[in-house]
Amino acid sequence: MAGKLLLEVVTPDKLLLSQQVDEVIAPGSEGEFGVLPGHCHFLSTLRIGELRYRVGDQTNHMAVLWGYAEVTPTKVTIMAEIAEKAEDIDVEGAQAAVERPSSISRLVACPPKSKKLKSVSKSPPPQEDRRPRHKTGHS
Repeated sequence: MAGKLLLEVVTPDKLLLSQQVDEVIAPGSEGEFGVLPGHCHFLSTLRIGELRYRVGDQTNHMAVLWGYAEVTPTKVTIMAEIAEKAEDIDVEGAQAAVERPSSISRLVACPPKSKKLKSVSKSPPPQEDRRPRHKTGHS
């Protein structure tokens, strides 16, 4: 179908992109999906992945981290927790961020030793039953 569709990418901080495009390919939670002008209405959750959009012969890329996509015959709205155009990604900073959580998880997995907390219960601990047990003749 000839024509264009409006692609808008929105994060909680800003409108990152508003552009007429020929095609959108998004990372849906159930798998990638493609959208051309005239597509039927639908909603989808998004997973972490690459959003691609084509304008003429040029394909552009964007990273998205979680969110939702709303598709109509004339518009695709991506509402992402985090989104960044490929050319704006700081590769060194991203690599450092990937390494950082692993060191934090080691600290959480092995917290420093601390004194045991005293019980706040006022009741005494349960006593053992020391009564003699009698055997019955039944097996």
